Amino acid sequence: LQKSLSETFGADQYSRARKEVLTYMFSRPMQMALYFCTGVLQDETLFHHYALNVPFYTHFTSPIRRYADIVVHRLLSASLGARSPLKMEKEAIQKQADHCNDRKMASKRVQELSADLFFSVFVRVRP
Repeated sequence: LQKSLSETFGADQYSRARKEVLTYMFSRPMQMALYFCTGVLQDETLFHHYALNVPFYTHFTSPIRRYADIVVHRLLSASLGARSPLKMEKEAIQKQADHCNDRKMASKRVQELSADLFFSVFVRVRP
């Protein structure tokens, strides 16, 4: 598959863009992670990470990147006793998680539509 893709990318000024779009399109079917407040969900199997096969999982990156990461850093710090607990009810945390999920889904949809547009232009101009 990689060899076929490499041949498709070509060597012109758009080859890198084609590579990014096609690679993205192949990874698109993967399930997207969702933010949620563990205190709201009763089913602990929802905390499981399938690919890593761990029963309890959380994910975050640098807290300068996304608001959800800031919240996770603050909650994790509070749970470890490194800072005072957040003065937020679990329902308010879930509301923030839902908002972050909505924004992430909208962003993903725009990215998908952009990739589809680029791909259609690529197919149209490709002999």
